[in-house]
Amino acid sequence: MPTPERASLADIVGAARTIVEEEGLANLTMQAVAVRVGVRAPSLYKRVRNRDDLVRLAIEDTVRELGEQLAAVAVGGETRRDLAELCRAFRAFAHAHPAGYRLIFAAVSEVSRPSVGSLSAAAAPVLRAAAELAGPARALEAARTITAWAHGFVSMELANAFNLGGDVERAFEYGISRLAAALTTSEEGPV
Repeated sequence: MPTPERASLADIVGAARTIVEEEGLANLTMQAVAVRVGVRAPSLYKRVRNRDDLVRLAIEDTVRELGEQLAAVAVGGETRRDLAELCRAFRAFAHAHPAGYRLIFAAVSEVSRPSVGSLSAAAAPVLRAAAELAGPARALEAARTITAWAHGFVSMELANAFNLGGDVERAFEYGISRLAAALTTSEEGPV
């Protein structure tokens, strides 16, 4: 087996994410990661405190990647188009990494939760679009509404829960347009 220094933190996190995608969170163990990166399990503890830390690192890396994909489409310009592109990128990411996506929103232990900083960085493009649509004073509420709608839609889609027929793609696009219209209303609503 190679020395522990040969397994970088990036290798360890990459292996953890692969295990989550291929085998599920229940199979994410220090031993499974060690096998993937070619070291003995005890040597991982030089880079990762414990399994909870490993889960946190995997979630944060997944959040970072999602944030990068959102930032890549949030070019600024026409706000409703930007919102649509953000929602489409969010959905595409979830389909490309379904287990990792679910892990972002999973109820995990306090020590496994991603940092507020990593979540804030990933949410920045959505917050910008929300501020443009609903105004700066309502940006956080609008961003939460966007995220809740997109997450709900995508979660149902990943669970094959749209069973009444019809065109799911068309429903997604309809939802985006209705969401954009609702957020651009001039009404202040409840405070």
